[in-house]
Amino acid sequence: MMKPGIKAPAFSLPDQDGMVHSLENQKGNWVLLYFYPKDDTPGCTKEACTIRDAWPKFKKLKLNVFGVSVDSVKSHGKFVKKYDLPFTLLADEDKSLVKAYGVWGKKKFMGREYMGVNRMSFLIDPDGKIAKVYESVKPEMHADEVLADLKTLTSKKAS
Repeated sequence: MMKPGIKAPAFSLPDQDGMVHSLENQKGNWVLLYFYPKDDTPGCTKEACTIRDAWPKFKKLKLNVFGVSVDSVKSHGKFVKKYDLPFTLLADEDKSLVKAYGVWGKKKFMGREYMGVNRMSFLIDPDGKIAKVYESVKPEMHADEVLADLKTLTSKKAS
């Protein structure tokens, strides 16, 4: 299980336009890496749209956001276009990142068990270390929760 203070696992994955992003290129920035089960499903859409709606606040705090699912680049492209998402979605089709962060696991839905992406997020500090782990994300409240935590963490680092 990922814990605050440890180095965040590196990644290098394509976004909704096929452009590759890596954690290495984020040094010096705060990063929210949020994992979600599937593009264009009710909870995932709600989570993406609350982040979109809070986007000016995220930018003001210089927080870069990467949404990650095992959907394809093409699927991400449609999702971004449909909801006008201003942040990057990473396609983890080989499941390397979801496994590295421990979010790939057993899920239950309507009495059926299957393997899938658990909705979790990681706030990564400018040094590439995990600052906060969000284990039980509530889609409609997640953006505000992250913003509040980031304000607290950045005021601690500044003092």
